[in-house]
Amino acid sequence: MTESPAPQSEHRTVLLRGGEVHSPADPFATAMVVERGHVAWVGSEGAADAFATGVDEVIDLEGALVTPAFTDAHVHTTATGLALTGLDLSGARTLADALALVREHSAAHPGDTVLLGHGWDASRWPEQRPPSRAELDAASGGRPLYLPRIDVHSAVVTTALLDRVPGVTGLVGHHPEAPLTGAAHHAVRAAAHGAITPAQRAAAQRAALRRAASLGIGTVHECAGPDICDEDDFTSLLALAEAEPGPRVFGYWAERVANAKDAQRIRELGAIGAAGDLFVDGSLGSHTACLHTPYADAVHTGTAHLDAAAVAAHVTACTEAGLQAGFHAIGDAALTAVVDGVRAAADALGLARVRAARHRVEHAEMLTPETIAAFAEFGLTASVQPAFDAAWGGDEGMYAQRLGVERARTLNPYAALLRAGVPLAFGSDSPVTPLDPWGTVRAAAFHRTPEHRVSARAAFTAHTRGGWRAIGRDDAGVLVPGAPADYAVWRTEELVVQAPDDRVARWSTDPRSGTPGLPDLTPGAELPVCLRTVVFGQTVFARPNE
Repeated sequence: MTESPAPQSEHRTVLLRGGEVHSPADPFATAMVVERGHVAWVGSEGAADAFATGVDEVIDLEGALVTPAFTDAHVHTTATGLALTGLDLSGARTLADALALVREHSAAHPGDTVLLGHGWDASRWPEQRPPSRAELDAASGGRPLYLPRIDVHSAVVTTALLDRVPGVTGLVGHHPEAPLTGAAHHAVRAAAHGAITPAQRAAAQRAALRRAASLGIGTVHECAGPDICDEDDFTSLLALAEAEPGPRVFGYWAERVANAKDAQRIRELGAIGAAGDLFVDGSLGSHTACLHTPYADAVHTGTAHLDAAAVAAHVTACTEAGLQAGFHAIGDAALTAVVDGVRAAADALGLARVRAARHRVEHAEMLTPETIAAFAEFGLTASVQPAFDAAWGGDEGMYAQRLGVERARTLNPYAALLRAGVPLAFGSDSPVTPLDPWGTVRAAAFHRTPEHRVSARAAFTAHTRGGWRAIGRDDAGVLVPGAPADYAVWRTEELVVQAPDDRVARWSTDPRSGTPGLPDLTPGAELPVCLRTVVFGQTVFARPNE
């Protein structure tokens, strides 16, 4: 990809030509003009000649693909950065591997007040158990250590970290010989993250946003809240994103709202909604997702943090204040509580007001036909993570271990959600699963349960325009005149159109379809490589030597 020299200015007029532009305005577009941070024109190579002499910069795409930048609708930015710069246990294949990595990390970081790691998943280890406290004490040399499970809903820690949290043994979720959950987990997480200096935190945030930009992600939804991080972490991230070039950051603060004063405080933090990880339940991997019937590998039904009455109160107060509400809900009982609560709010305020607020639900994994219908009725956005199915789905995966094969096959029913008209927004929940937008689109198009698959085009839309719609913006996430110039440039192979129906050829290169093509995402095919990411007309990532 080459470009002509151009003077530096805040907003240059740029012509991109000689590639493929993914735009519903013109399925055969090869060129695009960007002016004052917005898309000004999309069209053919021949028509581009008329613009060539009147722009500040001409970029020869050399056959590259231009798409809207991705939106990751569920990110924990500081935790993502700490995972990128700290101890990553996601590659550990055994318990012994994990302990060896702890020993190496401890030796390499003698000055850290608290050792931080992430990503262990005992369901993938032959031992089928997490490290014990005694094992971690030995591996860390007796130092404070915090290791959340990959789903971040439980953690194993060392004795030295527990000693920093007075009264932790009396909190709900403290288990002497098992991972911490609930209030005990939140308390030790606060202690561990409280040891991070502002400089370390800013470095982690920059690392996460740089990684996002390098993957063609132009916008992230930060899902923060008092059970996840402190207010300084949240406000410092928003300030950093505002001050420095990089992806846009829209913040959610997951705290319950009872009145207009509460809603105003949420806004004063810089949040666009009292949503994100406002926990109705926990996670399947940690046995804390709330179910109607017990787990297949445990004798209980998980943990409920909010009931339908609490959901109704929050949704009612937020709707009256003109604020978006939302919840974290994974288990079928938790999702029932959400829809029952939203229904009560709609009965009190009127369906139209509730729908207009575009409230959202994160994860929404154990849906039933009834709860899907309720999502559609109330205009709830399903903010979902297809990489969860890629990681834990299938008849041999963690979902099947926790729920049994039959229940596991009902999880993450994206096709049914789309058929019902439920708005979808895709994300990663990073660092739970990595920032990986094309991998996310692939995971939805090739869901482990075939009846839940959606077309690549629908998945791509959910990961671009869907994220913008989830924050109430219908004018972005698509390359059409007037839209914000948030786009990514990709090196990729031939573009194809995926048929959503398995009864016909699954992929087509026939231009007569009149549908903009996408890269071939068949499992095993090489995913596109990001060459450049642009946010509001400003380059925030450029691959070296391209």
